[in-house]
Amino acid sequence: MKKPIWKGNLKTMTNDTPVSEFVTDTMGLVLRIERRRLGTTAKSVFESAEEGNVVIYLPAMIFAEILYLSEKQRIGISLHAVNEYMKQFPNYREYPMRFSVIQSSSEITDIPELHDRLIAGTARFLNLDLITNDPIIQASSFIKTVW
Repeated sequence: MKKPIWKGNLKTMTNDTPVSEFVTDTMGLVLRIERRRLGTTAKSVFESAEEGNVVIYLPAMIFAEILYLSEKQRIGISLHAVNEYMKQFPNYREYPMRFSVIQSSSEITDIPELHDRLIAGTARFLNLDLITNDPIIQASSFIKTVW
């Protein structure tokens, strides 16, 4: 296995194997499933999740965005494709929209778009880096990002 090039948040699983955890935004996941171009670090993180060495949380909001973008034919994948991908790679884990996530999102003042703020709020609440290529989210002073 390649040596990871990121400095993600390390946690220990029950079997004492260290694992990094991240949150992804909608386009990060879409680009990965569609096998489109990703940033070097993002690509490495996604590959590590598929190998079972990294956990990537999927905020509930990204499923709504994928539904919308798919119906408008702005992306080539569907919710079904995302579901199959999650079944194939169990280190992708759904993270629910909870009051605590919304509360964390409400404190983010430099991401104006609500859906993006809720996704960033998930990363902030979990204190994890967010995988994103969105320049507005990357410029936020409230979260750390990788791409």
